[in-house]
Amino acid sequence: MIKFLIKRLLEFIPVLLIISFIVFTLVFVAGDPVALLLPEDASQEDIENLREALGLDRPFIVQYGTYLSGLLQGDFGKSFRYNSDALPIVLERLPATIELALSAMVVAIIIAIPMGVWSASKRNSFVDLFATGGSVLGKAMPNFWLGIMLILLFSVTLGWLPVSGRGSWMHLILPAITLGTGIAAEMTRLIRSSMLEILSQDYIRTAKSKGLRKFLVIYKHAFRNSLIPVITITALQTSTLVGGALVTETVFSWPGLGQLLIQAINTRDMAIVQASVFVIAILVILMNLIADILYRVLDPRIKYN
Repeated sequence: MIKFLIKRLLEFIPVLLIISFIVFTLVFVAGDPVALLLPEDASQEDIENLREALGLDRPFIVQYGTYLSGLLQGDFGKSFRYNSDALPIVLERLPATIELALSAMVVAIIIAIPMGVWSASKRNSFVDLFATGGSVLGKAMPNFWLGIMLILLFSVTLGWLPVSGRGSWMHLILPAITLGTGIAAEMTRLIRSSMLEILSQDYIRTAKSKGLRKFLVIYKHAFRNSLIPVITITALQTSTLVGGALVTETVFSWPGLGQLLIQAINTRDMAIVQASVFVIAILVILMNLIADILYRVLDPRIKYN
């Protein structure tokens, strides 16, 4: 296990280098931010002077080399908009995004596990039809539409929950439901299919023939063995959580990393964009590493070669 973890950590280095190059290239070709920093009546001389001061007049490979050198020292450059180092600004917003993502995952688990297990245990019944139909509907609904509908119902019409912002736990309910619904739909379908496969195994029939209660057979024997693909999809959903958070945080004015990234893209604040994407990439990579460790915890028969 230790050798495997060391190998995986070493593999992160080229992955992060590739990500840094792709992000820098996309930001480079997105346009010149100088036009947004100066008034419309600025002279060409003023524009050229500012581009030179920011180092934007240098060739691409020189700019990337400077960026990479700073990145290795934890320096992602200075934000044009905030006139401050980019990384501390990103890290300041990160806890809000993690809070929203974890809450959304909790919502997804609370919905998906009972629905998936119940659907598989009552195959081809009304419950199964309801669960699979709900999964398709939940997957098809866009985050922004669902968020707006929830605001109209629970905030505007009923007045039960806040419209936007971050403060008490009540501010978290609607964004978490909005972000967690699509993930719950995907997890429900996966848990159902995994449970159906496990329930057809010989050892499950043996457990039933021994007279064990149905609850024990399903949750102690079948459900635990069906968790490995669920962990896989949960790790892969990390990118979905972050991607969905970009929209969800904008709809609910949630002061997280997603909202910051959208604002940075609109203002072409390259340092913030690069730092945000890099931090998001590290989160996704770490989630996949945690998933690999959980495989071994759930099934000791799994060996890492």
